[in-house]
Amino acid sequence: MVITPRVPLIGPQTATGETKRYFDTVARSIRRVPNSKRAWAHLPYIAKFQHLIGSVLHHEGAGAVLSCRIKQMAVLKTSHVNSCAY
Repeated sequence: MVITPRVPLIGPQTATGETKRYFDTVARSIRRVPNSKRAWAHLPYIAKFQHLIGSVLHHEGAGAVLSCRIKQMAVLKTSHVNSCAY
């Protein structure tokens, strides 16, 4: 089954300006640009703040309540349930 995204995703290869800078920042910090970040790219100024807040919440010791292992398990389970390819 192929699921079509409701929000068209912007590709890092075709991005320009502020959107390209956003993708570069994401790629440097997490080594890839996941689809969620590609959807956020429609609002690059807001996406940068979301990325910063999300980074703090996802790193143990930087304000996160759950351990990294529990969060990773939740990500894997959610990806599996949604038939995510990565």
